[in-house]
Amino acid sequence: MTDHPPYPTGLRLSGKKVVVVGGGHVAQRRVPSLIAAGAVVTVVSPEVTPALEGMAAEITLVLRRFEAADLDGAWYVIAATNDPHANAAITVAADARRIFCVRSDDATLATAWTPATGRHGSVTVAVLGNREPKQSAALRDDILTALRDGQLSATGALDTTAGVVLVGGGPGDPELVTVAARHALASADVVVADRLAPRELLDQLAPEVELIDVAKLPRGRSARQEQINELLIDRARKGKRVIRFKGGDNFVFGRGYEELLACQEAGVPVTVIPGLSSALTVPGVAQIPVTHRGVAHDFTVISGHLPPGHAESLVEWPAVARLRGTVVLLMAVENAPAIADALLEGGRDPGTPVAVIVDGTMPSERTVLATLGTLAERMATEKVAPPAIIVIGEVVRVARAGYFADDGHPHPDH
Repeated sequence: MTDHPPYPTGLRLSGKKVVVVGGGHVAQRRVPSLIAAGAVVTVVSPEVTPALEGMAAEITLVLRRFEAADLDGAWYVIAATNDPHANAAITVAADARRIFCVRSDDATLATAWTPATGRHGSVTVAVLGNREPKQSAALRDDILTALRDGQLSATGALDTTAGVVLVGGGPGDPELVTVAARHALASADVVVADRLAPRELLDQLAPEVELIDVAKLPRGRSARQEQINELLIDRARKGKRVIRFKGGDNFVFGRGYEELLACQEAGVPVTVIPGLSSALTVPGVAQIPVTHRGVAHDFTVISGHLPPGHAESLVEWPAVARLRGTVVLLMAVENAPAIADALLEGGRDPGTPVAVIVDGTMPSERTVLATLGTLAERMATEKVAPPAIIVIGEVVRVARAGYFADDGHPHPDH
């Protein structure tokens, strides 16, 4: 038979029966995409992976060997067993019913191939690499990366409607922004950015995009929140798509909900794209867990921008001191000594391990280790400056066991 090239097409499988024969890892990879396409999926196999078993509420599981009648009424078939003879029988049954059939073992004997796929906005990218799956996947990834970075223009694939989009940019490393965040930046007419949003991504904005700096510098120049709200509303009312680009997550000490409420009250359409919160990602990248089995069953995230005892503070520091889990402090560099004193007064052990992660996820990242009793001295000696995430609790000892002696205090050589 002449080896003709495939004829690409996009199948609309919503509400249509699709049969996957085989319950192994190939099926486990294919079934979620079929579900996302709206297909009515039947999996036929004597055994299935735990992940497929966990999808039982979304698919039909037939836990036995394949029978030709399983294909009755199907529109599409995937033969994904590890037995070539069984896959051949599935192909024969599919051909008899004029159903296109994918084979996981030998694409040359199949009537359909599965492309490497990905999405960018409203566009689906599908690549067929002449039965070379790795080649297909690599090219798909290159295309998607180029689209997300703006090297390939696909503005028609993105939502460009006027309004405000609140975008969380994550902890600082541009690789840790979400795909949705990149889509939003690529769709922008105006970007309103703070200093903790991933800076490198601003260089990828189109020349005609208006960039507005609303940085809030510690004890320095700072844009008032009311001014920021007015900017967002003003540009959106002029028919612009306004991206409010923030560090971390919009709703974790980011005043994002204030901006959302302002837009709603002004009648301006507003949507939210969450970001990775630095409270979790920065310790994670530094390989410090905020929970660990048998060590910490809870973690508490607290803003340290106000010291204990401040009239406007909403934190019950004596209660925090009694917690046995992990405490993660944001915006707490200036007030860390006072917070440490409050925790010690509340009963926390002076030997409680502390990690101060400075410039988390950035090239200049460094971690300063201390105990509650030595925190103020260590931060002064190491000249710690914002931004920094402070992790307090036994998880720090787990992650940096070589630093702390059995009594919880630093080894003499540290």
